[in-house]
Parts: sequence; C-alpha cells; structure tokens
Amino acid sequence: MGNSFGPEVSGTHLEELCALKARTWTGQLASGLDVAPNRFDLDFAYYADKLVTGPVAQGGSPDLLDDPLALEMLTAWARELGVPEEVSQGHATVPLRGLASWVARRFDLAEGPLRVFIRLLFREVATYLRDKDAPERAAARDEVARRIARHKPSIVIAHSLGSVVAYEALHAHPKLQPELFLSLGSPLALPGAVFERLIPAPQIAGPARRGMCPPGRTRWVNIADPGDPVAIPPQLGRFFDGIALDHTTVINPLFGFHHAENYLRSATTAATIAPYLEL
Repeated sequence: MGNSFGPEVSGTHLEELCALKARTWTGQLASGLDVAPNRFDLDFAYYADKLVTGPVAQGGSPDLLDDPLALEMLTAWARELGVPEEVSQGHATVPLRGLASWVARRFDLAEGPLRVFIRLLFREVATYLRDKDAPERAAARDEVARRIARHKPSIVIAHSLGSVVAYEALHAHPKLQPELFLSLGSPLALPGAVFERLIPAPQIAGPARRGMCPPGRTRWVNIADPGDPVAIPPQLGRFFDGIALDHTTVINPLFGFHHAENYLRSATTAATIAPYLEL
C-alpha cells in the first residue's frame, strides 16, 4: 500500500525499481538475521500499478473518501478498533479528521500522516476487493504469482495488503507451493471489509466461517504487532485453519509498528525464516 512507483513507470525502468526495492528489503532482512545481504536471494513482486485509482477529484478534499465501498470498509475497520459510534458515524461529514484523531490518540501516532495512510489504504483495498472478477484484482494476483513462479522462492513474505494478494495468488495457483508463507501486519481477518471477500471464500465450520491455509506443503506463519491498527482482529489462527504459528510480538515500541521495514528487521521474522535459509 502506497508503494507506487508512478503510473508512467514501465519496462526496464520498472524492473530497475523493483530490483532496488528488493535490495532494500534484502538489507532489512539481513539486518534482522545479522548476516551479510548476499547470504540469500530476494525478489520483489510489484502490483501497485494494477490498483491505480486515479487522482482526487479537482476541488475535493484530500481527506475525503468518496468511494462508497471504501467508506463501508473504513466503517468496518473503525468498528473493529472500538472507535466510539459518534466518531465513526461522523467520518463521512468530517472527512477523516475525527476518526484519524481518535486512532492517533489510541495508538500514539501523528494525525496528519495517519489521515493520508487511512485514505490510501482503503482506496487500494476497495479497488482490489471490489469484485471477485475485477480486472485489477486478477492483474495484481497474477503478477504476484508470476514473480513467485519465476523466482521459485522457498519463502514468500507478504506485508499488509500484500498478504491478501499473496494469499489469493497462492490459492489461485496451487502448484506454486513455497515452503513458507509468512504474513506480516495482515488484515486478512478484518470482518466486513476483507475476510468475507476473500477468494476462496471462508467456509462455515461450526458456529463461524473459517478461511483456509494455502494449498499443498506450504507452511503458514503470521506475525503481528499488538499495536498495529491494520493487523486486526489479532491472531489470524482464530479465523483460518492451518496456521502453524501465530505470533503477537512488539515489532517497534515507538512509531512505525506497521511499517514493512520494522517487520522485516524483527527478531521474530529472523527466527521464522532462518531455518529455511540454512543460516
């Protein structure tokens, strides 16, 4: 989310930027593992260009979510966070200011950047999940699957919205089967916004619906910071079958506990992936 290189970037330049991002993430993982970056090989799947939603309408507020589905998802997120009803009901008329102010106080965040983050997050989530047959969804999912098929990694690491795209890509292409699927800061279980819209759809099992682990031999491990406002509700294992380990651990004691770089550098991530890298 928010990782777009720009709508005009394509071809060789796009591959160069993907390689640069891969080197950055390699350095962050290597830092957590306390090894040299050349000890493993990392590729970066880029799909932000598939979810381009266009600029904000001229004259509109940069804080305003004018997409009904994005607003519906925002409301579900606010409900899950425990935002008071008078605050969550006012977000459509007070743009995002009232809601962002409450969340900023609750999680000790800077309110201005948080408003931008919320707006970007729900625009992109709504674009991806709007319809099961949406071309944007298929394109993003297939790009992730294409990179996995080309690189043939033993580990797939997926952060935030990327965990939703990678989850669906692994199900849509069951022959891929990496050894480990590691989800970081994942909103996969968010009711009313993400969970019920997944492909494959969660199935009724007892009193509730349950999602399923990626097919085949793939082992699924999830890591979430308890203060991450995107990784809600916590503990994916309560909603998905087949999760081997479901860690709730402090990634960053200060600001930035949803940031990919902090998850990548964390000791929990290092301990999870090290056995697969033979380090």
